[in-house]
Amino acid sequence: MTIANQTLRSFAVAAGAVATAAGIGVAALVNFRNFKGRLAESAAMLNETLPVHSLWWRTHAKVKGELLYVAIGDSAAQGIGASSPDRSYVGLLADHIRLATGRTMRVVNLSVSGATVELAVRDQLPRFVKLSPDIVTVAIGANDIALWDPVRFESGIREIFAVLPEHTLVADLPCFHLPANERKVAVANQILRAVAAEHGLAVVPLHATTKRQGVRSIATHVAEDLFHPNDRGYRVWAEAFLPAVSADVARLIPQELAPQ
Repeated sequence: MTIANQTLRSFAVAAGAVATAAGIGVAALVNFRNFKGRLAESAAMLNETLPVHSLWWRTHAKVKGELLYVAIGDSAAQGIGASSPDRSYVGLLADHIRLATGRTMRVVNLSVSGATVELAVRDQLPRFVKLSPDIVTVAIGANDIALWDPVRFESGIREIFAVLPEHTLVADLPCFHLPANERKVAVANQILRAVAAEHGLAVVPLHATTKRQGVRSIATHVAEDLFHPNDRGYRVWAEAFLPAVSADVARLIPQELAPQ
């Protein structure tokens, strides 16, 4: 083979490699755009469920019961991403409490989708202080990670925790798995636990429980928007609360139903 032919062959191989790489690059770009499009569609579909879930909780808040369970939180308490509102962790815990106590219960879910700690202070606390709940759960702060401000976060947490009854169960922030977010979550949870200790509040280990599910749980425990839990994910959230909830509701079980 002459040098000229070798050169032409090298150019041909190189051109083929470039074309292949370009093809792979275009395919990857198309797949990424398709993925972003599907993600946007999924998020839009979940957004349409926001008023549905909110109405469901407002309607059920009117149901009378012997016990009052009040939840403070964000879209996770609303159950966005679940197949129905009652499959959120709040709904699952409510079912558990009814079974454990043998008593009827009214659930007032004060949570608001998209709520930050600051918004919870503004929108949820004024309603909360008018109630006298037997059971209280608080899971708030995940939305603060996007625009992280530790000073603002701690200020809001202090305002919320200052008005909570001593039997309140507060969850730390769940695991985000992504290192950049996890660094912020670590600071948030350190603040949350310190303030909870000052007020004698029990902290539910939501971060440790969700972290144990591993990165693979993104494919199995998360809704199609890749942010909210799905039914399986909410069961994990409820499991994180259950030991503390079970210990707390023991005081609410009628004497005749209590184990001897």
